[in-house]
Amino acid sequence: MDAYQGNGLAALADPTRRTIFERVAERPRAVGELAGDLPVSRPAVSQHLKVLKAAGLVSDRAAGTRRIYAVDPRGVGALRAYLEQFWIRSLADFKAAAERRDEEVS
Repeated sequence: MDAYQGNGLAALADPTRRTIFERVAERPRAVGELAGDLPVSRPAVSQHLKVLKAAGLVSDRAAGTRRIYAVDPRGVGALRAYLEQFWIRSLADFKAAAERRDEEVS
């Protein structure tokens, strides 16, 4: 699990894990509920959730004998900030290209 510590992109690379994350993003869920909707075992869902938690993408809380998993906004925010730097750079490059084109046309 340590390979995923704080690494949201690596954690979301697995399609099953991505599906679990998307379902938890809809609303908080328990392992049993997630496992009932997926073609993997409950222990496998638990392992995927451990990876997502290590990556900082989900958090959990006790509810009786169950654990309820929810999206961790801090981890998602860090992932978004990482990806946003590429978007900002792309927009800046687009703006520079458009301004060069305007200068060439004038």
